[in-house]
Amino acid sequence: MGDKVLVTGASGFVGSAVARALSRRGDDVRVLVRSTSNRTNVEGETFEIAEGDMLDRHSMIEAMEGVRYVFHVAADYRLWARDPQEIVRNNLEGTRAVMEAARNMGVERIVYTSSVAALKPSHGDAVDEASRHSEHTVIGAYKKSKLVAERLVERMAGEGLPAVIVSPSTPIGPRDIKPTPTGRIIVQAATGGMPAYVDTGLNLVHVDDVAAGHLLALDKGRIGQNYILGGADVRLKEMLGVICPLAGRKPPGIRLPRTPLYPLAWGSEAIARFTGREPMLTVDALNMSRYHMFFSSKKAQDELGYTARPWQEAIADAVVWFRNAGYIK
Repeated sequence: MGDKVLVTGASGFVGSAVARALSRRGDDVRVLVRSTSNRTNVEGETFEIAEGDMLDRHSMIEAMEGVRYVFHVAADYRLWARDPQEIVRNNLEGTRAVMEAARNMGVERIVYTSSVAALKPSHGDAVDEASRHSEHTVIGAYKKSKLVAERLVERMAGEGLPAVIVSPSTPIGPRDIKPTPTGRIIVQAATGGMPAYVDTGLNLVHVDDVAAGHLLALDKGRIGQNYILGGADVRLKEMLGVICPLAGRKPPGIRLPRTPLYPLAWGSEAIARFTGREPMLTVDALNMSRYHMFFSSKKAQDELGYTARPWQEAIADAVVWFRNAGYIK
């Protein structure tokens, strides 16, 4: 039996991939899940289940009993909420609770999952870990939440917390049960729900490569350092051009300007405030789409030995999983 490792967020997309990667290499994996969580991603695995919440310091202390390493992957991953500050509070205070519990329990090493959302993108060039946002330049509550939580971990690492930070770009692949915003793009494109596109771009990476990067960060990462775990920079038009043929559809050929979409975003948000359901389109999403979210993983490649498979394989795996899971009919 390998080391005892705790993974938060293992019922989610990236967390489940990290937990599986640890289990495959022989570690003794304990996963923290809430009582209300969808447990599809942990069912049928050999994980030890610890029921609790990252915001509950008592349950975090209990979950870390006997644990050598902690992967804090859990996050409130919403791009919209009636109260945007709720997202910020959840991710900041949840991270604080996990880090303090790990310090109090003498955990040997922590890998904290941040996000490229905390980095400042360019209008076309790939940026690295040095391109840092501030609370005044970051767009949207989710990005702000990841930025302030990352800064907290950096400060605590400077005070002796043995934490390494990783920043996944845009993971895609199997077990995206929610699905994530990018997963929704894949499903919509594959089902004919995207007749047009805007000019934007993403850095696409297979979720299992991101998970492998987490393990490399545990083994080789420098305390207090941040490592982008990305793949390839891909324009949205190019991405749709791969997704649609896999589903037997013609890629959209109409490029939309952003300005006429703002009234639709305002209307979608107004309806969402009444229904409580996440809007189809948000103002923050439109504002973010002005940037090409392109990133360099050179630091992780050089220091950790990180690699990523071709992005087209990640798209293909995602389409197959969404079809088998009934999202694409």
